[in-house]
Amino acid sequence: MPRRAVLGAAAAMLAAGAARAQGAAGPVVETAHGRYRGQVIDGVQVFKGMRYGASTAGAGRFMPPKPPEPFAGVRDAFEFGDQTPQARGGLAGPQPMSEDCLRINVWTPSSGDGRRRPVMLWFHGGGFEAGSGASPLYDGTNMVKRGDVVLCTINSRLNVFGFCDLSGFLGPEFAQSGNVGYLDLVRAMQWVRENIAGFGGDPNNIMIYGQSGGGRKVTVCFAGREANGLFHKGVVQSGSHLIVQTKEQSRALTEALLRRLSIDPRNARALQQVPQEQLSAAQREVIGAAGYRFEPNLDGVSFTAHPFIPNAPAHTAKVPMVVGTAQHELAAQLGSTPGVHEMDEAGLRRRLAASMPASDVDEAIRVFKASTPSGSAPEMFFKITSWRSYIRNATLMAEKRAQLNGPDNPTWMYQVTWRSPVEGGRRFAQHSSDLPFMFDNVARGSRFTGPPSPATQVMADSMAGAWLAFAHRGDPNHPGIPPWPAYDLKDRPVMQFDAPPRLANDPYRNERLFMERYSPVRATASREG
Repeated sequence: MPRRAVLGAAAAMLAAGAARAQGAAGPVVETAHGRYRGQVIDGVQVFKGMRYGASTAGAGRFMPPKPPEPFAGVRDAFEFGDQTPQARGGLAGPQPMSEDCLRINVWTPSSGDGRRRPVMLWFHGGGFEAGSGASPLYDGTNMVKRGDVVLCTINSRLNVFGFCDLSGFLGPEFAQSGNVGYLDLVRAMQWVRENIAGFGGDPNNIMIYGQSGGGRKVTVCFAGREANGLFHKGVVQSGSHLIVQTKEQSRALTEALLRRLSIDPRNARALQQVPQEQLSAAQREVIGAAGYRFEPNLDGVSFTAHPFIPNAPAHTAKVPMVVGTAQHELAAQLGSTPGVHEMDEAGLRRRLAASMPASDVDEAIRVFKASTPSGSAPEMFFKITSWRSYIRNATLMAEKRAQLNGPDNPTWMYQVTWRSPVEGGRRFAQHSSDLPFMFDNVARGSRFTGPPSPATQVMADSMAGAWLAFAHRGDPNHPGIPPWPAYDLKDRPVMQFDAPPRLANDPYRNERLFMERYSPVRATASREG
Protein backbone atom coordinates (compact mmCIF):
# COMPACT_ATOMS: atom_id res chain seq x y z
CA MET A 1 0.00 0.00 0.00
CA PRO A 2 1.42 3.44 -0.87
CA ARG A 3 2.75 5.44 2.08
CA ARG A 4 0.13 8.21 1.58
CA ALA A 5 -2.67 5.63 1.73
CA VAL A 6 -1.20 4.10 4.88
CA LEU A 7 -0.99 7.49 6.54
CA GLY A 8 -4.55 8.30 5.45
CA ALA A 9 -5.88 5.04 6.82
CA ALA A 10 -4.03 5.58 10.09
CA ALA A 11 -5.42 9.10 10.40
CA ALA A 12 -8.94 7.83 9.78
CA MET A 13 -8.52 5.14 12.42
CA LEU A 14 -7.22 7.70 14.91
CA ALA A 15 -10.12 10.05 14.18
CA ALA A 16 -12.64 7.25 14.56
CA GLY A 17 -10.99 6.16 17.79
CA ALA A 18 -11.05 9.73 19.11
CA ALA A 19 -14.73 10.05 18.20
CA ARG A 20 -15.51 6.79 20.00
CA ALA A 21 -13.56 7.91 23.03
CA GLN A 22 -15.32 11.26 23.09
CA GLY A 23 -18.69 9.55 22.79
CA ALA A 24 -17.79 7.00 25.42
CA ALA A 25 -16.94 9.85 27.80
CA GLY A 26 -20.55 11.01 27.86
CA PRO A 27 -22.85 9.92 30.70
CA VAL A 28 -24.81 6.74 30.01
CA VAL A 29 -28.18 6.00 31.63
CA GLU A 30 -30.04 2.72 31.42
CA THR A 31 -33.78 3.08 30.91
CA ALA A 32 -36.42 0.37 30.89
CA HIS A 33 -36.03 0.09 27.12
CA GLY A 34 -32.31 0.59 26.53
CA ARG A 35 -29.26 2.69 27.32
CA TYR A 36 -28.78 6.30 26.23
CA ARG A 37 -25.60 8.33 26.14
CA GLY A 38 -25.88 12.05 26.85
CA GLN A 39 -23.53 15.00 26.71
CA VAL A 40 -22.14 17.37 29.29
CA ILE A 41 -22.92 20.90 28.13
CA ASP A 42 -21.99 23.89 30.26
CA GLY A 43 -21.65 21.64 33.28
CA VAL A 44 -25.08 20.02 32.87
CA GLN A 45 -25.83 16.52 31.60
CA VAL A 46 -28.18 16.69 28.63
CA PHE A 47 -30.03 13.81 26.97
CA LYS A 48 -32.04 14.73 23.85
CA GLY A 49 -34.53 12.95 21.64
CA MET A 50 -35.08 9.82 23.71
CA ARG A 51 -38.23 7.84 22.93
CA TYR A 52 -40.88 7.62 25.63
CA GLY A 53 -43.28 5.93 23.18
CA ALA A 54 -43.18 3.92 20.01
CA SER A 55 -43.79 5.41 16.58
CA THR A 56 -47.46 6.26 16.00
CA ALA A 57 -47.30 5.90 12.21
CA GLY A 58 -49.46 3.52 10.21
CA ALA A 59 -51.67 1.34 12.38
CA GLY A 60 -50.58 3.40 15.41
CA ARG A 61 -52.18 6.57 14.04
CA PHE A 62 -55.16 7.68 16.17
CA MET A 63 -54.43 4.89 18.65
CA PRO A 64 -53.23 5.14 22.29
CA PRO A 65 -49.44 5.29 22.55
CA LYS A 66 -47.38 2.20 23.22
CA PRO A 67 -44.07 1.96 25.11
CA PRO A 68 -40.97 2.33 22.97
CA GLU A 69 -39.37 -0.71 21.39
CA PRO A 70 -36.46 -2.14 23.43
CA PHE A 71 -33.02 -1.81 21.87
CA ALA A 72 -29.55 -3.22 22.46
CA GLY A 73 -26.32 -1.34 22.83
CA VAL A 74 -26.05 2.39 23.60
CA ARG A 75 -27.81 5.11 21.63
CA ASP A 76 -26.48 8.65 21.48
CA ALA A 77 -29.03 11.17 22.77
CA PHE A 78 -27.36 14.22 21.28
CA GLU A 79 -30.07 15.67 19.01
CA PHE A 80 -33.68 16.70 19.56
CA GLY A 81 -36.02 14.14 18.05
CA ASP A 82 -38.76 14.51 15.48
CA GLN A 83 -41.71 16.78 16.20
CA THR A 84 -45.34 16.12 15.45
CA PRO A 85 -46.51 17.06 11.93
CA GLN A 86 -47.70 20.68 11.87
CA ALA A 87 -47.54 23.84 9.83
CA ARG A 88 -44.07 25.28 9.47
CA GLY A 89 -44.01 28.57 11.38
CA GLY A 90 -42.74 30.36 14.44
CA LEU A 91 -43.83 27.62 16.84
CA ALA A 92 -42.38 24.68 14.93
CA GLY A 93 -38.74 23.84 15.40
CA PRO A 94 -36.24 23.06 12.62
CA GLN A 95 -36.33 19.34 13.43
CA PRO A 96 -37.96 16.80 11.08
CA MET A 97 -41.69 16.18 11.36
CA SER A 98 -42.92 12.63 11.61
CA GLU A 99 -45.24 10.37 13.55
CA ASP A 100 -42.21 9.00 15.42
CA CYS A 101 -42.51 12.09 17.61
CA LEU A 102 -42.96 10.79 21.18
CA ARG A 103 -39.63 12.17 22.39
CA ILE A 104 -38.30 13.42 25.71
CA ASN A 105 -35.31 15.60 26.58
CA VAL A 106 -33.69 15.65 30.03
CA TRP A 107 -31.35 18.14 31.73
CA THR A 108 -29.82 17.00 35.03
CA PRO A 109 -26.99 18.07 37.34
CA SER A 110 -25.87 14.43 37.56
CA SER A 111 -27.25 11.07 36.56
CA GLY A 112 -24.89 9.02 38.68
CA ASP A 113 -24.78 10.49 42.18
CA GLY A 114 -27.78 8.65 43.64
CA ARG A 115 -29.63 11.90 44.40
CA ARG A 116 -33.40 12.23 44.10
CA ARG A 117 -34.19 15.71 42.82
CA PRO A 118 -37.56 17.30 42.01
CA VAL A 119 -38.64 16.69 38.42
CA MET A 120 -40.03 19.53 36.29
CA LEU A 121 -41.86 18.11 33.25
CA TRP A 122 -42.64 20.86 30.72
CA PHE A 123 -45.48 20.77 28.19
CA HIS A 124 -44.78 23.23 25.36
CA GLY A 125 -47.15 25.88 24.06
CA GLY A 126 -48.85 26.17 20.70
CA GLY A 127 -52.41 25.33 21.57
CA PHE A 128 -53.21 21.75 20.65
CA GLU A 129 -51.99 22.56 17.15
CA ALA A 130 -48.28 23.29 17.04
CA GLY A 131 -45.02 23.64 18.94
CA SER A 132 -41.99 21.66 20.05
CA GLY A 133 -40.15 20.89 23.27
CA ALA A 134 -36.91 21.86 21.54
CA SER A 135 -37.42 25.64 21.63
CA PRO A 136 -34.30 27.44 22.88
CA LEU A 137 -36.52 29.26 25.40
CA TYR A 138 -37.14 25.91 27.11
CA ASP A 139 -33.48 25.02 27.53
CA GLY A 140 -33.15 23.64 31.06
CA THR A 141 -29.52 24.48 31.78
CA ASN A 142 -30.01 27.58 33.91
CA MET A 143 -32.88 26.15 35.96
CA VAL A 144 -30.95 22.96 36.67
CA LYS A 145 -27.99 24.99 37.85
CA ARG A 146 -30.08 27.43 39.86
CA GLY A 147 -32.39 24.97 41.54
CA ASP A 148 -30.84 21.47 41.65
CA VAL A 149 -33.74 19.91 39.72
CA VAL A 150 -34.16 17.53 36.79
CA LEU A 151 -35.95 19.27 33.92
CA CYS A 152 -37.68 17.50 31.02
CA THR A 153 -39.40 18.70 27.85
CA ILE A 154 -41.40 16.54 25.45
CA ASN A 155 -43.00 16.34 22.03
CA SER A 156 -46.43 14.74 21.69
CA ARG A 157 -49.12 14.37 19.05
CA LEU A 158 -51.06 17.50 18.18
CA ASN A 159 -53.85 18.68 15.86
CA VAL A 160 -55.50 15.95 13.79
CA PHE A 161 -52.82 13.41 14.72
CA GLY A 162 -53.63 13.79 18.40
CA PHE A 163 -57.34 14.59 18.55
CA CYS A 164 -59.28 13.10 15.62
CA ASP A 165 -62.40 11.46 17.05
CA LEU A 166 -63.24 8.36 15.02
CA SER A 167 -65.29 6.64 17.71
CA GLY A 168 -68.60 7.42 16.02
CA PHE A 169 -67.42 5.85 12.77
CA LEU A 170 -65.20 2.93 13.81
CA GLY A 171 -66.59 1.89 17.18
CA PRO A 172 -64.97 0.80 20.46
CA GLU A 173 -61.50 0.12 19.02
CA PHE A 174 -61.22 3.87 18.39
CA ALA A 175 -63.04 4.96 21.54
CA GLN A 176 -60.12 7.18 22.65
CA SER A 177 -58.92 8.29 19.22
CA GLY A 178 -60.06 11.84 19.93
CA ASN A 179 -57.76 12.14 22.94
CA VAL A 180 -54.58 10.24 22.05
CA GLY A 181 -52.62 13.50 22.28
CA TYR A 182 -53.62 13.66 25.93
CA LEU A 183 -52.73 9.97 26.35
CA ASP A 184 -49.24 10.82 25.03
CA LEU A 185 -48.83 13.13 28.05
CA VAL A 186 -49.86 10.22 30.26
CA ARG A 187 -47.30 7.96 28.55
CA ALA A 188 -44.60 10.61 29.10
CA MET A 189 -45.44 10.81 32.80
CA GLN A 190 -45.30 7.00 33.03
CA TRP A 191 -41.87 7.05 31.36
CA VAL A 192 -40.68 9.65 33.84
CA ARG A 193 -41.98 7.63 36.78
CA GLU A 194 -40.27 4.49 35.46
CA ASN A 195 -36.94 5.97 34.43
CA ILE A 196 -36.20 9.35 35.99
CA ALA A 197 -34.37 7.93 39.01
CA GLY A 198 -31.57 6.94 36.65
CA PHE A 199 -31.20 10.61 35.71
CA GLY A 200 -31.01 11.79 39.32
CA GLY A 201 -34.73 12.61 39.64
CA ASP A 202 -37.36 11.69 42.20
CA PRO A 203 -40.29 9.75 40.68
CA ASN A 204 -42.34 10.70 43.73
CA ASN A 205 -41.92 14.45 43.18
CA ILE A 206 -43.02 15.32 39.65
CA MET A 207 -44.28 18.78 38.70
CA ILE A 208 -46.03 19.22 35.34
CA TYR A 209 -46.15 22.73 33.97
CA GLY A 210 -46.82 24.55 30.74
CA GLN A 211 -47.70 27.87 29.17
CA SER A 212 -50.45 28.66 26.67
CA GLY A 213 -51.22 25.31 25.00
CA GLY A 214 -48.95 23.74 27.60
CA GLY A 215 -51.13 25.17 30.34
CA ARG A 216 -54.12 23.64 28.58
CA LYS A 217 -52.34 20.28 28.62
CA VAL A 218 -51.69 20.60 32.35
CA THR A 219 -55.36 21.45 32.86
CA VAL A 220 -56.60 18.31 31.11
CA CYS A 221 -54.12 16.22 33.11
CA PHE A 222 -55.72 17.53 36.31
CA ALA A 223 -59.08 16.35 34.93
CA GLY A 224 -58.26 13.19 32.96
CA ARG A 225 -58.73 9.76 34.48
CA GLU A 226 -55.47 8.20 33.25
CA ALA A 227 -53.22 11.01 34.53
CA ASN A 228 -54.43 10.69 38.11
CA GLY A 229 -51.55 9.85 40.45
CA LEU A 230 -48.78 10.35 37.88
CA PHE A 231 -47.86 13.89 38.98
CA HIS A 232 -47.71 15.70 42.29
CA LYS A 233 -48.19 19.40 41.45
CA GLY A 234 -48.87 21.55 38.42
CA VAL A 235 -48.51 25.07 37.01
CA VAL A 236 -51.05 26.43 34.51
CA GLN A 237 -49.63 29.47 32.72
CA SER A 238 -51.96 31.41 30.43
CA GLY A 239 -53.87 28.28 29.49
CA SER A 240 -56.80 27.45 31.79
CA HIS A 241 -58.78 25.01 29.64
CA LEU A 242 -62.06 24.76 31.53
CA ILE A 243 -64.22 23.10 28.87
CA VAL A 244 -63.46 20.61 26.12
CA GLN A 245 -65.24 19.78 22.88
CA THR A 246 -68.52 17.96 22.90
CA LYS A 247 -68.92 14.75 20.92
CA GLU A 248 -71.00 16.65 18.41
CA GLN A 249 -68.26 19.23 17.82
CA SER A 250 -65.51 16.64 17.44
CA ARG A 251 -67.65 14.49 15.14
CA ALA A 252 -68.39 17.51 12.93
CA LEU A 253 -64.66 18.14 12.46
CA THR A 254 -64.01 14.51 11.56
CA GLU A 255 -66.92 14.49 9.10
CA ALA A 256 -65.52 17.61 7.44
CA LEU A 257 -62.08 16.00 7.23
CA LEU A 258 -63.50 12.86 5.59
CA ARG A 259 -65.35 15.00 3.05
CA ARG A 260 -62.23 17.02 2.33
CA LEU A 261 -60.29 13.82 1.62
CA SER A 262 -63.18 12.15 -0.25
CA ILE A 263 -63.28 9.22 2.18
CA ASP A 264 -66.55 7.41 2.79
CA PRO A 265 -67.32 7.54 6.56
CA ARG A 266 -67.86 3.77 6.43
CA ASN A 267 -64.21 3.50 5.41
CA ALA A 268 -62.89 6.02 7.94
CA ARG A 269 -60.02 3.68 8.84
CA ALA A 270 -58.49 4.77 5.53
CA LEU A 271 -57.40 7.94 7.36
CA GLN A 272 -54.58 5.86 8.83
CA GLN A 273 -53.09 5.49 5.34
CA VAL A 274 -53.38 9.10 4.17
CA PRO A 275 -49.87 10.51 3.66
CA GLN A 276 -48.73 12.66 6.57
CA GLU A 277 -48.38 15.93 4.65
CA GLN A 278 -51.71 15.48 2.89
CA LEU A 279 -53.49 14.87 6.20
CA SER A 280 -51.80 17.92 7.75
CA ALA A 281 -52.86 20.16 4.89
CA ALA A 282 -56.43 18.85 4.92
CA GLN A 283 -56.91 19.41 8.64
CA ARG A 284 -55.65 22.99 8.35
CA GLU A 285 -58.32 23.69 5.75
CA VAL A 286 -60.98 22.03 7.89
CA ILE A 287 -60.24 23.97 11.06
CA GLY A 288 -59.93 27.19 9.09
CA ALA A 289 -63.47 26.71 7.83
CA ALA A 290 -64.87 25.49 11.15
CA GLY A 291 -63.28 28.18 13.32
CA TYR A 292 -62.22 25.63 15.93
CA ARG A 293 -59.57 22.95 16.08
CA PHE A 294 -58.86 19.32 16.84
CA GLU A 295 -58.41 19.15 20.61
CA PRO A 296 -59.52 17.12 23.68
CA ASN A 297 -63.16 16.10 23.79
CA LEU A 298 -65.75 14.40 25.94
CA ASP A 299 -65.04 10.84 24.89
CA GLY A 300 -66.78 9.24 27.87
CA VAL A 301 -63.56 7.43 28.82
CA SER A 302 -60.79 9.90 29.70
CA PHE A 303 -63.24 12.79 30.08
CA THR A 304 -66.81 12.21 31.21
CA ALA A 305 -67.27 15.87 32.22
CA HIS A 306 -65.66 19.18 31.38
CA PRO A 307 -62.39 19.75 33.28
CA PHE A 308 -63.50 22.66 35.50
CA ILE A 309 -67.12 23.42 34.60
CA PRO A 310 -69.31 23.25 36.58
CA ASN A 311 -66.80 22.06 39.20
CA ALA A 312 -63.09 21.47 39.66
CA PRO A 313 -62.11 17.79 39.47
CA ALA A 314 -62.38 16.25 42.94
CA HIS A 315 -59.69 13.60 42.43
CA THR A 316 -56.94 16.24 42.06
CA ALA A 317 -58.39 18.78 44.52
CA LYS A 318 -55.45 18.44 46.90
CA VAL A 319 -52.77 18.40 44.20
CA PRO A 320 -51.02 21.80 44.54
CA MET A 321 -51.52 24.19 41.65
CA VAL A 322 -50.17 27.59 40.59
CA VAL A 323 -52.32 29.35 38.00
CA GLY A 324 -51.95 32.73 36.34
CA THR A 325 -51.72 34.93 33.28
CA ALA A 326 -50.05 37.98 31.80
CA GLN A 327 -51.92 41.27 32.09
CA HIS A 328 -52.09 42.02 28.36
CA GLU A 329 -52.12 38.50 26.89
CA LEU A 330 -53.64 39.37 23.52
CA ALA A 331 -51.10 42.10 22.82
CA ALA A 332 -49.15 39.17 21.35
CA GLN A 333 -51.84 37.64 19.14
CA LEU A 334 -53.63 40.89 18.23
CA GLY A 335 -50.68 43.23 18.46
CA SER A 336 -49.76 42.73 14.82
CA THR A 337 -53.24 43.59 13.52
CA PRO A 338 -52.97 46.56 11.12
CA GLY A 339 -53.91 49.80 12.84
CA VAL A 340 -54.36 48.32 16.31
CA HIS A 341 -51.68 50.49 17.91
CA GLU A 342 -53.06 53.65 16.30
CA MET A 343 -56.71 53.20 17.32
CA ASP A 344 -58.59 56.02 19.02
CA GLU A 345 -61.56 55.80 21.39
CA ALA A 346 -64.00 55.32 18.52
CA GLY A 347 -61.81 52.56 17.12
CA LEU A 348 -61.66 50.94 20.55
CA ARG A 349 -65.44 50.81 20.71
CA ARG A 350 -65.69 49.30 17.23
CA ARG A 351 -63.12 46.59 17.95
CA LEU A 352 -64.62 45.69 21.32
CA ALA A 353 -68.07 45.34 19.77
CA ALA A 354 -66.68 42.40 17.79
CA SER A 355 -65.86 40.46 20.97
CA MET A 356 -68.73 41.37 23.32
CA PRO A 357 -72.30 42.64 23.13
CA ALA A 358 -72.33 46.23 21.92
CA SER A 359 -74.42 47.18 24.96
CA ASP A 360 -71.51 46.17 27.24
CA VAL A 361 -68.80 48.19 25.52
CA ASP A 362 -69.15 51.53 27.30
CA GLU A 363 -69.32 49.88 30.71
CA ALA A 364 -66.26 47.76 29.95
CA ILE A 365 -64.24 50.82 28.99
CA ARG A 366 -65.37 52.70 32.10
CA VAL A 367 -64.51 49.80 34.44
CA PHE A 368 -61.11 49.06 32.97
CA LYS A 369 -60.20 52.73 32.55
CA ALA A 370 -60.86 53.31 36.25
CA SER A 371 -57.98 51.02 37.22
CA THR A 372 -55.68 52.40 34.50
CA PRO A 373 -56.61 56.10 34.08
CA SER A 374 -53.65 56.86 31.84
CA GLY A 375 -54.20 53.77 29.67
CA SER A 376 -54.31 54.36 25.93
CA ALA A 377 -57.02 52.95 23.68
CA PRO A 378 -54.74 50.10 22.54
CA GLU A 379 -53.93 49.17 26.14
CA MET A 380 -57.61 49.15 27.08
CA PHE A 381 -58.31 46.91 24.08
CA PHE A 382 -55.62 44.41 25.08
CA LYS A 383 -56.64 44.42 28.75
CA ILE A 384 -60.35 43.92 28.13
CA THR A 385 -59.94 41.22 25.48
CA SER A 386 -57.30 39.45 27.58
CA TRP A 387 -59.69 39.30 30.50
CA ARG A 388 -62.39 37.88 28.27
CA SER A 389 -60.20 35.19 26.72
CA TYR A 390 -57.59 34.28 29.36
CA ILE A 391 -57.89 35.97 32.73
CA ARG A 392 -61.57 35.19 33.27
CA ASN A 393 -60.80 31.47 32.75
CA ALA A 394 -57.81 31.51 35.10
CA THR A 395 -59.86 33.28 37.77
CA LEU A 396 -62.65 30.71 37.41
CA MET A 397 -60.11 27.90 37.76
CA ALA A 398 -58.82 29.33 41.04
CA GLU A 399 -62.36 29.96 42.26
CA LYS A 400 -63.55 26.43 41.45
CA ARG A 401 -60.63 24.95 43.39
CA ALA A 402 -61.29 27.29 46.32
CA GLN A 403 -64.96 26.30 46.36
CA LEU A 404 -64.00 22.63 46.42
CA ASN A 405 -61.18 22.89 48.97
CA GLY A 406 -62.43 25.58 51.33
CA PRO A 407 -59.76 27.05 53.61
CA ASP A 408 -57.33 24.22 52.82
CA ASN A 409 -56.87 25.21 49.18
CA PRO A 410 -53.43 24.43 47.70
CA THR A 411 -53.83 26.96 44.87
CA TRP A 412 -51.78 30.10 44.25
CA MET A 413 -52.69 32.78 41.71
CA TYR A 414 -50.44 35.28 39.90
CA GLN A 415 -50.38 37.82 37.11
CA VAL A 416 -47.37 39.12 35.17
CA THR A 417 -47.66 42.91 35.19
CA TRP A 418 -44.08 43.80 34.17
CA ARG A 419 -44.14 45.84 30.98
CA SER A 420 -41.58 44.97 28.36
CA PRO A 421 -39.60 47.77 26.68
CA VAL A 422 -39.67 45.87 23.36
CA GLU A 423 -41.23 47.81 20.43
CA GLY A 424 -41.30 50.94 22.51
CA GLY A 425 -43.39 49.21 25.17
CA ARG A 426 -46.48 48.85 23.01
CA ARG A 427 -46.85 45.10 23.72
CA PHE A 428 -47.11 45.80 27.49
CA ALA A 429 -47.21 42.47 29.44
CA GLN A 430 -48.00 40.20 26.53
CA HIS A 431 -48.65 36.48 26.13
CA SER A 432 -45.44 34.43 26.60
CA SER A 433 -43.62 37.25 28.37
CA ASP A 434 -43.30 34.98 31.41
CA LEU A 435 -41.24 32.32 29.59
CA PRO A 436 -37.78 33.95 29.71
CA PHE A 437 -38.19 34.64 33.43
CA MET A 438 -39.49 31.34 34.80
CA PHE A 439 -36.95 29.46 32.66
CA ASP A 440 -34.19 31.91 33.71
CA ASN A 441 -33.43 32.36 29.99
CA VAL A 442 -33.64 36.13 29.52
CA ALA A 443 -30.69 36.12 27.14
CA ARG A 444 -32.59 33.68 24.88
CA GLY A 445 -35.88 35.60 25.10
CA SER A 446 -34.88 39.15 24.26
CA ARG A 447 -37.74 39.43 21.74
CA PHE A 448 -40.03 39.41 24.79
CA THR A 449 -37.88 41.15 27.38
CA GLY A 450 -35.33 43.32 25.60
CA PRO A 451 -31.69 42.99 26.66
CA PRO A 452 -30.81 41.80 30.18
CA SER A 453 -31.20 44.58 32.73
CA PRO A 454 -31.58 45.00 36.49
CA ALA A 455 -35.37 44.75 36.01
CA THR A 456 -35.17 41.49 34.04
CA GLN A 457 -32.86 40.08 36.71
CA VAL A 458 -35.46 40.87 39.39
CA MET A 459 -38.13 39.19 37.27
CA ALA A 460 -36.02 36.08 36.68
CA ASP A 461 -35.06 35.82 40.34
CA SER A 462 -38.65 36.13 41.52
CA MET A 463 -40.32 33.89 38.92
CA ALA A 464 -37.66 31.20 38.50
CA GLY A 465 -37.33 31.14 42.28
CA ALA A 466 -41.08 30.63 42.73
CA TRP A 467 -41.26 27.83 40.14
CA LEU A 468 -38.29 26.07 41.73
CA ALA A 469 -39.68 26.44 45.25
CA PHE A 470 -42.96 24.97 44.01
CA ALA A 471 -41.12 22.06 42.40
CA HIS A 472 -39.25 21.32 45.62
CA ARG A 473 -42.00 21.81 48.21
CA GLY A 474 -45.36 22.31 46.50
CA ASP A 475 -45.40 25.92 47.74
CA PRO A 476 -44.09 28.83 45.57
CA ASN A 477 -42.97 31.04 48.45
CA HIS A 478 -39.28 31.93 48.61
CA PRO A 479 -37.22 34.83 50.02
CA GLY A 480 -37.22 36.76 46.73
CA ILE A 481 -40.95 37.60 46.81
CA PRO A 482 -43.43 38.93 49.38
CA PRO A 483 -45.34 36.29 51.38
CA TRP A 484 -47.77 34.65 48.94
CA PRO A 485 -50.90 33.14 50.56
CA ALA A 486 -52.97 30.46 48.85
CA TYR A 487 -56.04 31.66 46.99
CA ASP A 488 -59.32 32.01 48.85
CA LEU A 489 -62.67 33.60 48.05
CA LYS A 490 -62.45 36.21 50.80
CA ASP A 491 -59.13 37.96 50.20
CA ARG A 492 -58.32 36.62 46.69
CA PRO A 493 -54.54 37.18 46.94
CA VAL A 494 -52.70 37.57 43.64
CA MET A 495 -48.92 37.77 43.22
CA GLN A 496 -48.13 40.50 40.71
CA PHE A 497 -44.82 39.67 39.10
CA ASP A 498 -43.19 43.00 38.41
CA ALA A 499 -39.89 44.66 39.30
CA PRO A 500 -40.30 44.47 42.25
CA PRO A 501 -43.02 41.82 42.76
CA ARG A 502 -46.09 42.76 44.81
CA LEU A 503 -48.82 40.86 46.61
CA ALA A 504 -52.31 42.38 46.31
CA ASN A 505 -55.69 41.17 47.52
CA ASP A 506 -58.36 41.11 44.81
CA PRO A 507 -56.45 43.72 42.76
CA TYR A 508 -58.85 43.54 39.80
CA ARG A 509 -62.12 43.36 41.69
CA ASN A 510 -64.19 45.56 39.41
CA GLU A 511 -62.83 43.93 36.27
CA ARG A 512 -63.52 40.51 37.77
CA LEU A 513 -67.09 41.42 38.69
CA PHE A 514 -67.75 42.89 35.25
CA MET A 515 -66.54 39.69 33.54
CA GLU A 516 -68.73 37.43 35.67
CA ARG A 517 -71.57 37.99 33.20
CA TYR A 518 -69.73 35.91 30.59
CA SER A 519 -69.36 32.17 30.28
CA PRO A 520 -65.88 30.66 30.07
CA VAL A 521 -64.40 30.53 26.60
CA ARG A 522 -62.71 27.76 24.67
CA ALA A 523 -59.79 28.73 22.45
CA THR A 524 -60.35 29.10 18.72
CA ALA A 525 -58.18 27.72 15.97
CA SER A 526 -54.80 29.38 15.48
CA ARG A 527 -55.55 32.36 17.69
CA GLU A 528 -55.26 31.56 21.37
CA GLY A 529 -52.56 29.22 22.60
